[in-house]
Amino acid sequence: MSLSAEPHSHLDDMDLRVRALETLLVEKGYVDPAAIDRLIETYEVHVGPHNGARVIARAWAEPAFRDWLARDATAAIASLGYSGRQGEHMVAVFNTPQTHHMVVCTLCSCYPWPVLGLPPAWYKSAAYRSRAVAAPRSVLADFGVTLPEGTQLRVWDSTAEVRYLVVPMRPEGTEHLRESELAALVTRDSMIGTGLALPAGSTPESRAP
Repeated sequence: MSLSAEPHSHLDDMDLRVRALETLLVEKGYVDPAAIDRLIETYEVHVGPHNGARVIARAWAEPAFRDWLARDATAAIASLGYSGRQGEHMVAVFNTPQTHHMVVCTLCSCYPWPVLGLPPAWYKSAAYRSRAVAAPRSVLADFGVTLPEGTQLRVWDSTAEVRYLVVPMRPEGTEHLRESELAALVTRDSMIGTGLALPAGSTPESRAP
């Protein structure tokens, strides 16, 4: 089977190779197409940063939930229906004017899938994994984040035993917003610590991909 793209095709070489491999595995009976579809649907619809955004919004809106999240993040997150593989041992760390938290996995790419979905490519890169520890402020600058001089920066190393969720500071002027509106201000990067929550009045297009 040729893997070269036809002139009218919008698929690159890697896409074609993946499709060819999937076709071969299906033909040999190693893979169930329905199972693949369910897996894709899970990560496109049911799992992703929108889950974590709802957790953060609830913590901003309800002091009791915030306290629970601080005491037992795994249970608090599960109460909203977000649990499972890569989310068994969660710890929430809270940004304040005095302290900013950032998460990395120096050994591999441990990441809280139930609340953040699949990790972005940069999170898994050797450059991020090393520089987040050695030069965290420089990494934040690369993401467009500059902290006040007096703000302490703490870097947390995720492992197979524990995964971290950063709770960004609630933006000013959002006291009147509903939870769904608050969730729209929470980006994936703000829950890793490489970004901040969006300011009040931001549009959906302002969210990080």
